Amino acid sequence: MRFSLYKVAVLCVVLAAGCTSNTEPADPANGPATATDADSTAAPTDLVSLTPDEQQLAGIQTISLTQRVLGAGLKVNGVLDVPPDKMVSVSAPLGGIVERTTLLQGMHVRKGQALAVISNPDFIQLQQDYLETQSQLRYAKLELERQRELVREEVAPAKNAQQAQARYGALTAQAAGQVARLRLAGLPVGARPFVTTATLRAPKAAFVKAVNVAVGQSVTPTDALFVLVDPDHLHVELTVFEKDAAQLKQGQRIRFTVPNDSSVERTATVYLIGRTVDETQRTVRVHGHLDRENDPALRPGMFVRAVIETTTRRVPALPNQAVVDYEGKQYVFRQEPAAAGRQAFRMVEVRRGESADGYSEVFIPGAAAADSTARYATEGAYSLLSKLKNASEED
Repeated sequence: MRFSLYKVAVLCVVLAAGCTSNTEPADPANGPATATDADSTAAPTDLVSLTPDEQQLAGIQTISLTQRVLGAGLKVNGVLDVPPDKMVSVSAPLGGIVERTTLLQGMHVRKGQALAVISNPDFIQLQQDYLETQSQLRYAKLELERQRELVREEVAPAKNAQQAQARYGALTAQAAGQVARLRLAGLPVGARPFVTTATLRAPKAAFVKAVNVAVGQSVTPTDALFVLVDPDHLHVELTVFEKDAAQLKQGQRIRFTVPNDSSVERTATVYLIGRTVDETQRTVRVHGHLDRENDPALRPGMFVRAVIETTTRRVPALPNQAVVDYEGKQYVFRQEPAAAGRQAFRMVEVRRGESADGYSEVFIPGAAAADSTARYATEGAYSLLSKLKNASEED
């Protein structure tokens, strides 16, 4: 019994010593150890970092805060087109048979490049007529000089010199017309032996839009053998309903997308507004100049969906996918400076405003709203949210 009481007393002393050791202050040089110090070394709960491979796998894309007009515009349709001087129909001025062509739709041709070779028996007659006229012209010139000499010597009346002058003038005009026809047909002037073919050449550098002939086909001067288009100066032709025409003004901004690339929004400016209304469709044509020309993704004839901004009020906005909803609040992920080979994103609470056309008005608190260089995650924003919350739960 006495031994048992001794063991109980020893156990109480050990427990008391343990409790005392837990409450003793740490080394005075280091200060007291508290739970706050341990928490301060934990990772921030609003920051998520990704390796380059993780960022690529999640498909993270970033964008800057942009100023946009939301919910105030005319939604219209239209097409991409080129000015009349940028589309050329090529024909054979004198007709004939297509002897050779290697053009295909979509090919690029240089100015002066051969498009086709046309053969025509009438080409021989043109060249023959020109040479005969030249021979008559030389004789008429000599005759005019002879008659002038006779008039000076008062051997012949002045009437003869006048007739020779008229004959010489007529032949000169006839020869000039024949030269023009030969050049129009693409034939050499005064060459021997005669040629039976003429080469059609590109009047300007352009792309081949249409090829309407085949080798061996007979063509007339009115047939359009090829259609060439120069897409360097594309514009948008929009159709606006008559009831909305009063809202249109020159200089308004146009935002448009094309079906094969609807994720990319392009811009233009209203340049001309039609002064007449289509009697069948009750619409007005609007001509807009592209802000960025020579876009390789755009081609004449493409269908476009557009918004004509009818107000100048702009708000800070981000794509809808950049704003994530979590527990009744909205957040965006701001890109932070990379460190140790990892890209960081900070979750920032925001307030969403009006949404339209795939964008949302975003109110960012504090000085961060004025930072025009800040970039925010768009594609993959929900992946960042998932990774951040999963990491918090594991901790």
